[in-house]
Amino acid sequence: MQVVKTKLFHYGQTEIDHLQNVDQILGAAIKRIGKIEREVIPDLFAALVYAIIGQQISVKAAHTIWRRMQERFGEITAPIIAAAAVETIQQCGMSTRKAGYIKSMSETVTKGELNLMELYELPDDEVIKRLSTLNGIGVWTAEMLLLNSMERPDVLSWGDIGIRRGIMSLYGLTEITKEQFAEYKRRYSPYGSVASIYLWKITF
Repeated sequence: MQVVKTKLFHYGQTEIDHLQNVDQILGAAIKRIGKIEREVIPDLFAALVYAIIGQQISVKAAHTIWRRMQERFGEITAPIIAAAAVETIQQCGMSTRKAGYIKSMSETVTKGELNLMELYELPDDEVIKRLSTLNGIGVWTAEMLLLNSMERPDVLSWGDIGIRRGIMSLYGLTEITKEQFAEYKRRYSPYGSVASIYLWKITF
């Protein structure tokens, strides 16, 4: 099996100092937890496949399916996945619908209808807009690519239940509104991605 290469999300004292200064509660959690080694997938196509896999399932389940994908296909590239049958992709442990999304996205990339490398030149909102034109890819999936592959610094996703649960747990909330979430997002900016990494850790 050829394992897709990963690296660690890069952040340091600048981001930590900012978050500790703007929010004492989050700051205390960061001090307690220490540095988090968050793996990201530099390859945009592989990372997008992983993000689709991770839609509405647990992290553990996503890891299992991702491992099976690598065992089955070796390299996770657009031509290889585009050439596979939907049924073959589905047999890695996902729904037929999700397998269809992955195959369709792979075909779009293979045909040159989507140039993933061009995403690096776009601001976050334009990356989300561009990816959301693809079948089966919404805001959350695009935001996960921004954070877990492109390492954009200010991603805090309302659509991520783990992040919402992290905020509720950290601040002792029984629920959170979009307005409250937006306030935390403003507070953590411009380092929302590092805040997200700690909020996930608090949740799990």
